[in-house]
Amino acid sequence: MLELIQIYWAETLAVLSVVFGTVAATHAAMTKREVRSALGWVGIIILSPLVGAMIYAVAGINRIRRATLISRRALELDEIWRNLSLYAVSGDTVADRYGTRFGQMKLLGDRVTRHPLSSGNRITLLSAGDEAFDAMCQAIEAAEHSIILETYIFDRDPIGLRVADCLIAAHRRGVAVRVVVDAVGARYSVPSIIGHLEQGGVPVATFNGQVIMGLRLPYANLRTHRKILVVDGAIGFVGGMNIRAAFAGPDASRDTHFCVTGPVVADILAVAAEDWHFETGEVLLGPEWRVQLRDAVPGAGVAIRAVVSGPDTHIETNHRLLLGAFSVAEHSIRIVSPYFLPDTTFIAALNTAARRGVQVDVIVPSQNNLAIVARAMMGQFDQILREGCRVHFSTGPFDHSKLMVIDRQWCFVGSSNLDARSLRLNFEIDLEVYDRLFAEQISDGIDKRIATAQQLTLEALKARSLPNRLIDRLFWLGSPYL
Repeated sequence: MLELIQIYWAETLAVLSVVFGTVAATHAAMTKREVRSALGWVGIIILSPLVGAMIYAVAGINRIRRATLISRRALELDEIWRNLSLYAVSGDTVADRYGTRFGQMKLLGDRVTRHPLSSGNRITLLSAGDEAFDAMCQAIEAAEHSIILETYIFDRDPIGLRVADCLIAAHRRGVAVRVVVDAVGARYSVPSIIGHLEQGGVPVATFNGQVIMGLRLPYANLRTHRKILVVDGAIGFVGGMNIRAAFAGPDASRDTHFCVTGPVVADILAVAAEDWHFETGEVLLGPEWRVQLRDAVPGAGVAIRAVVSGPDTHIETNHRLLLGAFSVAEHSIRIVSPYFLPDTTFIAALNTAARRGVQVDVIVPSQNNLAIVARAMMGQFDQILREGCRVHFSTGPFDHSKLMVIDRQWCFVGSSNLDARSLRLNFEIDLEVYDRLFAEQISDGIDKRIATAQQLTLEALKARSLPNRLIDRLFWLGSPYL
């Protein structure tokens, strides 16, 4: 056989090109939702025989099919899960408190997120890395039964080692500890924190660990970008904060994290448990993983929904919910994002809101940690500036926060950036929050950013030199893959 291949190597390559090319092109045509995406991939496959099919296999298949075993419905036999129904918030309640349009928004969330809007929650803003890491470590040190942590980046630096040592200490005193770190994010520091945790006896899994040839590929698809910590089924942490020293100290990069208690923690725990099961096959249903509702009163507290999205059955959940939020806005849409590269549908929704008289403010960092993303954003800003949206460059250190407020009463916060990767390719978790006091708190932070920011005008954008504008647009062409 080997001798035949050596003799007929050209014919063999031709046959392989046709077979793999046909399979890849058929898959692209049948699974891609956008015509441009399908045509682009089919073109690459046809014009680059065999190589195109290999590229598509690596970067073009953007969906994971997996069984959802650890969900609210799967746990209905547990008494505590049945009791969670007492905390459900009705559409009429939302409409009475926030207006009919937000009652419709609540209905949209019910239909696209698969998680209920619940009352009885508390949410605390952690506006700096030191504050967030201190709170997380204190919760871990106080854990009595269980800890599950899922994150994208977990560096082996002073902050990462501090958190890891807290987890190891909890494991050694008998707390059930589980840690999920994205396979790409785990490679941001060498050596990886994974070895340190394993040496300490902590069960660790790397998410979607089939990284090609062991290479560090920060833009590989199908990553978990979620940041979750749940302690004793009672207290949860979510937001944008990776575990790394870059976000600690007086000159640190900025980010925002959130501590929550109440029924929403049950959904956050279920999401992390699903991801753990996906990687290890272990089902976390023992008594140590029981949800605890401490001082939660039905109908009181903050109404919160966990919004889970990713390239599986939850694909584009965050995208759909945000489009709905833009459609109900009457006064203001305020967005803070480190990477603002949404698709044309998202841009059109923002522009439509601006045409209706809604004040749209987009705040991005003046110092971005990804230069090519910063250039690509500059290549796209004209599309919203022309319609009356405002763009602000926040001063100071790089700001990694992901915040959104609609009409100073509805918030969307969590791990999702506003780019193709977070809105389609990554696994994300965010919180939809109905609460005026919390919305005012987030809005106050946005006010402070705008007060010291530099506003970008359409005239200033057009005044950039032709070479700069051309480079911006070239990077913008690659924005779906950044």
